[in-house]
Amino acid sequence: MSKYNELVKKLKEIFQIDRPELDFGIYRILNARADEINDYLDNKLKAKIQSALADAGNANKSELEHQLQLTIKAATDAGVDPADSPKVQELKKQLAAMASGANEHENAVFSHLLTFFSRYYDNGDFISKRRYKGNTYAIPYSGEEVMLHWANKDQYYIKSGENFANYSFKLDDGRKVSFKLLAADTAKDNRKDNELDRCFVLIEPHVRTKIDEEGDEYEQEYKPVEVVKNSSVVDGKLVETEELVIHFEYKAMKKGTKQDALVQSAISTILADKTVQQHWVDLAKRAPTEKNPSRTELERHLTTYTQRNTADYFIHKDLGGFLTNELDFYIKNEVMNLDNVQNAEVFANIEKQLRMIQCLRTVALELITFLAQIENFQKKLWTKKKFVVSTEYCITLDRIPDALYQTILVNDKQFKHWSTLGLFQQHNSRDMKFLKSSPYLMVDTTFFDSKFKCELIRSIDNIDNEINGLLVNSENYQALKILETKFDKSTSIIYLDPPYNTDATPILYKNGYKDSSWATLMADRIILSKKLLNNNGVFCYAIDDTEMSLLKELEKSINPEREVLQCIVEHYPGSGTGRTNVSRTHEYCLFSIPEGMDILKGDSVEDGIRTRGFRRAGTGDNNFRIGNPGRPESFFAVLVDPDTFEVKGVEPPPVPLEKGNYPVGETKEGLKRVYPIGENGEERVWSLSYEGAKKAIEVGELVSSNKFVINRLYHDSARRLLLPSIWQGSQYNATIGGTNLLTSMFGSAGLFSYPKSLGTMERVIDSVWHSANNETIVDLFGGSGTTAHAVINRNREKSEDHKYILVEMGEHSDSVIKARIVKAVYSDKWNKGYPQDKNGISHILKTIKLESYEDCLNNIVLKKSPIDLFETLPSDVRNDYLLNYLIKNESKDSFLGIDNFKKPFNYEMDIATDSAGATERKNIDLVETFNYLIGLHVKSIESNIERGYVRVEGTLPTGERTLILWRDCDKIGYEELNKYANRFDLYAKENTYDVIYINGDHNLPTAFTVDEEDGEIVRSLKIRQIEPEFLNLMFAEEV
Repeated sequence: MSKYNELVKKLKEIFQIDRPELDFGIYRILNARADEINDYLDNKLKAKIQSALADAGNANKSELEHQLQLTIKAATDAGVDPADSPKVQELKKQLAAMASGANEHENAVFSHLLTFFSRYYDNGDFISKRRYKGNTYAIPYSGEEVMLHWANKDQYYIKSGENFANYSFKLDDGRKVSFKLLAADTAKDNRKDNELDRCFVLIEPHVRTKIDEEGDEYEQEYKPVEVVKNSSVVDGKLVETEELVIHFEYKAMKKGTKQDALVQSAISTILADKTVQQHWVDLAKRAPTEKNPSRTELERHLTTYTQRNTADYFIHKDLGGFLTNELDFYIKNEVMNLDNVQNAEVFANIEKQLRMIQCLRTVALELITFLAQIENFQKKLWTKKKFVVSTEYCITLDRIPDALYQTILVNDKQFKHWSTLGLFQQHNSRDMKFLKSSPYLMVDTTFFDSKFKCELIRSIDNIDNEINGLLVNSENYQALKILETKFDKSTSIIYLDPPYNTDATPILYKNGYKDSSWATLMADRIILSKKLLNNNGVFCYAIDDTEMSLLKELEKSINPEREVLQCIVEHYPGSGTGRTNVSRTHEYCLFSIPEGMDILKGDSVEDGIRTRGFRRAGTGDNNFRIGNPGRPESFFAVLVDPDTFEVKGVEPPPVPLEKGNYPVGETKEGLKRVYPIGENGEERVWSLSYEGAKKAIEVGELVSSNKFVINRLYHDSARRLLLPSIWQGSQYNATIGGTNLLTSMFGSAGLFSYPKSLGTMERVIDSVWHSANNETIVDLFGGSGTTAHAVINRNREKSEDHKYILVEMGEHSDSVIKARIVKAVYSDKWNKGYPQDKNGISHILKTIKLESYEDCLNNIVLKKSPIDLFETLPSDVRNDYLLNYLIKNESKDSFLGIDNFKKPFNYEMDIATDSAGATERKNIDLVETFNYLIGLHVKSIESNIERGYVRVEGTLPTGERTLILWRDCDKIGYEELNKYANRFDLYAKENTYDVIYINGDHNLPTAFTVDEEDGEIVRSLKIRQIEPEFLNLMFAEEV
């Protein structure tokens, strides 16, 4: 194979057009222009190099021919035969060499291009190995005292896992064949089970019960092989096509099951299908390899589809800049050899080398431009803020209006779910009495229609204040992007318990770069989550010895202004982990706190209660009932049981205010009245007012001696020890407080591998939170939901009001985390899956599911104009279009457009429904997405989709009071909007809003002011269109 053919083969692999039959994701765009790209690589690229070298050669040739003529003339004039002239012979030799040297330089350019691009491309990714020369690398260094560098530092870490979810290819006749995944159908299949292996399996024929957008059930039949008819408009005509769809499951199989065997079984079943045998025979065509000469076309694609991609996947942050810099390094150090320059016999040789380099750099930069176009498109998909796909709530019955109880009572799906969770048992009666007696039972809006959900959410005022927890079903980088505006500088703990490499369970990474890949995974998430922390906020990491040193260096490099402290947690005493030498029974809890601040605290000292007299003893007037000023509101009777000396209550301050005017003796209930009377009989006052004393009695702070002296108890919570560096005890044992606790709560083992001990999380929270209310913790690797459980327990035990945000992309987000929260809210004691008491707590959990990066790829839509304007462009303009604008322009219909806002409640996308990537068509929640994009603190939501509107009130991070009106523009057009204007307060005659957002075109004034009679501006109101703000915020580039 020639150097040029090798180069073209490698470039087609890098450009991702070496698989022309694939028809999904970015392949769809590239393959739609495959003819043009192939023409560029196969023909135009070579012609461009030849032309550039020829131009340089012609210039040199003309100069040499001119010199030769002058030399011949000079020799002739001197009477010398030109054929005998050494100079004439040398010039003729150079001209002859030039003819053969053109091909040599051409091959040199091909060879250098192949070498250069092959260096950085590795199985789908560009690895940022900055070459200095040969196998020597250069690290970018800016003069820091100490710096941390790793191979993938300037890349985004995307994922490890299966490469393809839904996979499509085209046969030679243009017909389409698709492999599609179906979501797992049972809860059991959503469990993480260490005894099972997940494999791609051809489905069996079956019927599934599904739920539509309104919550209604319907049945759908699935077959392993079926033909689907599609219709589309081409050149103004309706064209019908057939697509062969083959359904798979990503199913838990007995450990040791071989994927290859399942592939062969699937091939036999598919090729035996009568429809395939009659109409899709091309699937049985041979596509042989040296090792498998009988391989069929079906096997070729099915093997690719099912082959697990256990390597990681990266997107470069600036591929164009990186490769351009590397190209200059390459040319300076490996092409333009200084020794050759110094030893060159004539300048012409140097000039020829420079011409070749000029050609090499020009062509390489063109190729880099196209590669950067592909990478930047994927970067755009990765860094864009993702849509909220769905929003649901779990709300305890005590917060739900009585008017909605009847709807709850007749909802079979809700009661079935309660029964599954052990919250509704056989001995319970399904009646109103049961609901009234279960205030901490959580209603899940997932099981109700949109009307019920709208009424429920509308009934909750200041809803964001009332929400206690937020569960985000998403990859954590994407979650941080959507949360950063709303929760800017508003959280006190960022908790990270990431997957990390251990000798017992190593994570597989590309080329063994396990530490580099892990550092890339962590770095971007630490940087993003830092935006959520308040000024006294704390990072807390759970980590083991394997990645401990790297994490500390990473944390110091990202947050140099912080101090890193570590605690040792004995979480597996007696057993431990590790396969050789040492069995590790500990992990680390790493805290990163603002430098110089005393934040972390240990246990309270035992003697944490002080007793002081309740009666004021000073000499100032404010210590007496009557004075200047006196404090008559603090003169009242404390009521004491004369038998037990227990403080039972207080009486209101006596009126009228006259000396000696107050009731004495015992009350009719036999309680003794005790007043703050001094030793000399003066009418003094208590240290609290009447209202304050009532609250103090409620919490047990007022006590009486057997001589009826009233004292007040002070709980000295400020007296805290330092946080110890070693945490030992059963409360930190991950088996007792993690695995066994989950087994008690759910009644079965193996629900989640290696759950964190509840006691460990309670210690983390207690070490940072010193106030009673309004603290928030963010857990970026939600796991089994231990963090939420710890916050719920603290709020219940201490009557506090703290919040949590959990992020988890796993399929157990619902089946484990949400279920655990519902259980923990209802009761604090569980056994065999059933509650042992009803010691619950009032609670609202909000759950949102975000669009994923894979969803972005799955929803790429390619639309060409009926008349392909590309073909009418001049050749140089077509090349420019391919290199710079192809992907951006031809994928624009894949993204949310202005027209989608006209009917915002009908916007749909194909969304993955499980971790394997099976997709379903789902409505997207544009309303909730916009709330997060602008960082709205929501006060109220009023929805009436039937009438075509959603009205949201809240406050922006700037403090501006905001109204957002979403409308179906077909139902509420110009005329209807004007009629609704007063109803929606769009003219804002009252001083209610500072900003109003409206979607769609309208004729309302976009800004106006309200003036006083003297001309002074009282306030102004801005009316903004949703569309431009939405799109700008969603696609804001990551800096």
